[in-house]
Amino acid sequence: MMKEHILVIRFSALGDVAMAVPVVWALATQYPDVRVTVLSRAFARPLFEHLSSNVNFMEADLKHEYRGMRGLNALYRRLAAKQFTKVADLHDVLRSEYLRYRFNFSHYKVEHIRKHRKQRRQLTSKHKKDKSPLPSSFRNYAEVFARLGYPVDVRQFHSIFPTAGGDLSLLPAAIGAKQESHPWIGIAPFAAHQGKVYPPRLMEQVIRSLLERHPFARIFLFGQGEQENEFFQPWCTQFRQCTIVGNHCQTLYHELILMSHLDVMLSMDSANMHLASLTGTPVVSVWGATHPMAGFLGFNQSEDNIIQTDLDCRPCSIFGNKPCRRGDYACLNNIPPERIVERISTLINN
Repeated sequence: MMKEHILVIRFSALGDVAMAVPVVWALATQYPDVRVTVLSRAFARPLFEHLSSNVNFMEADLKHEYRGMRGLNALYRRLAAKQFTKVADLHDVLRSEYLRYRFNFSHYKVEHIRKHRKQRRQLTSKHKKDKSPLPSSFRNYAEVFARLGYPVDVRQFHSIFPTAGGDLSLLPAAIGAKQESHPWIGIAPFAAHQGKVYPPRLMEQVIRSLLERHPFARIFLFGQGEQENEFFQPWCTQFRQCTIVGNHCQTLYHELILMSHLDVMLSMDSANMHLASLTGTPVVSVWGATHPMAGFLGFNQSEDNIIQTDLDCRPCSIFGNKPCRRGDYACLNNIPPERIVERISTLINN
């Protein structure tokens, strides 16, 4: 009898893939006789390669090697050779839909995620907004496996690392050892879209106030991009307790190790919120155009640590990629820095 082997498909951005980790972990640990292969982009490998002995990772370069219809057909042939028994599409976009069609045609058992698109439109509607919470991404993912015959309980997941965190000795010497009386604070101040970014001038005030309250704290700045290049070095020059993580940690796995030793992470609604959540670190998350009720809050994160402003227009976007209808991004500009600092300090002191 052929051993059950489930193909899990999830491409897209890092944060979306990261949200699949607790569910895949639950599947693998609660059904140890089932083999699981996760198909995603290369950047996601560190999230899954140490997850469980029955979890494998398979990368697919959709921009080059498997580009277009010819590439997807080649990818399907490669996948079919693995003799999967069931397929879980956690993405539901044209590429994964085409692969789904090929597997269905070959009589595989295939299920895909329900994205509740109608409810999303109602949640972000300008005139007839329905502020009913949507199911979380974790629940949506888990329902796919339930329909395949494998109900899972994701509540048992805590971290991709042991209780003590990742191995700090693997990190560069510049990170160093952690002293118990010196709190480590992570800050990931940027996101892909303006509607999710707390204004840098206000974030600078957050850093200043945090260091006034906690002068022995170390602040680790996470993220890489144009905005990070513009602001990180001036902040480090002004505040000697700041460290640019990207200058020292060259891999995602190293960043995850560091996150596992933070006392708290301050993040936007972005990938770093989800990455820190996978290490069991509490996250103070700042929300602007988007909203936690859309189902994208980090795994096992407390609602007490959500920072947001109540406005009738919120949320105006599921992903934060639409221009502000008011034109002033009041949802972010109206959040006082001290409110963020107070929440972080509460977590540190506790």
